[in-house]
Amino acid sequence: MADLDPGISALRDASAGGVPMIDLPPAEVRERIVTGNRLCSAGPEVVIRDVADGEDGAPVGLRLYGTPDRTTLVYAHGGGWVTGGLDYADEFCRFLAAEADVHVVSVDYRLAPEHPFPAPLDDLAAAWDWAAARYGGPLALGGDSAGGNLAAALALRLRLRNAAREPAFQLLIYPVLGAPGVSDSYTTRADAFPIGAADMHWFFDHYVGRDARDAAGSDLLPLAADDLSGLPPTHVVAAGHDPLHDEAISYAARLKDAGTVVSVQEHPALCHGFLRFTGASDAARAARASVVKSVRRLAQTTHVHAPDTIHD
Repeated sequence: MADLDPGISALRDASAGGVPMIDLPPAEVRERIVTGNRLCSAGPEVVIRDVADGEDGAPVGLRLYGTPDRTTLVYAHGGGWVTGGLDYADEFCRFLAAEADVHVVSVDYRLAPEHPFPAPLDDLAAAWDWAAARYGGPLALGGDSAGGNLAAALALRLRLRNAAREPAFQLLIYPVLGAPGVSDSYTTRADAFPIGAADMHWFFDHYVGRDARDAAGSDLLPLAADDLSGLPPTHVVAAGHDPLHDEAISYAARLKDAGTVVSVQEHPALCHGFLRFTGASDAARAARASVVKSVRRLAQTTHVHAPDTIHD
């Protein structure tokens, strides 16, 4: 395994000796995550509109980036289903709108443990239906970490229900796809920074009780799906220093075997959540640019001008 990027390694060393996340209640972990927003660079200026829950029929809070006369990407932020919000992925969404030329609908889904599984997934599904009713152009799904889990699970749910608007493509950035502790990288990267194996167990325990996991199926664990055929073109991003590394690679391989067009980006020197560290790491900034370039390529293959699209 490649050495950890020096910029991220410096952050790891500076955080040594702090109280582990798993020893804190969710409220304090959320405060820590908000503080971490400063490690993102600001991002480009783009047209942004916040839509409150209930405004224009929105099922949850949303943040819209760019203009809707192009492919719309419905995006779910990371944070282990327990933390995060619209500011969590704000920088990345700005770059997507400015440089990938997509219209982003960032979804402020409800968080566990107050709103456990499947509430976050149901919120993303409701936001998808809202966007599908509102925008006439291609729709795509994306997310990072827990948001990647929600995006992958929703793509499977939409396929099963034969939805009228299926994703044109999906973007899965270091996604949660399997049960905690099952893949080899949970052992080989157990103590990874900033998220290790114990942290992932903490997130899962707050999201869904252990006795309910087996019955949850692919709504919780997309890797549990027996059939991965019929899914949209998929771009998977994996980080080397990440307990989730192996499940991302396994999911990409299974999608390819099922006939899906798949592209994979691996960043061996980077960690889980590297999009949150672009203010401290040249390599994270370069990786972000690479992901944005891949999204632009995907969007260009799906874009059709939709004159009936409603402009915000």
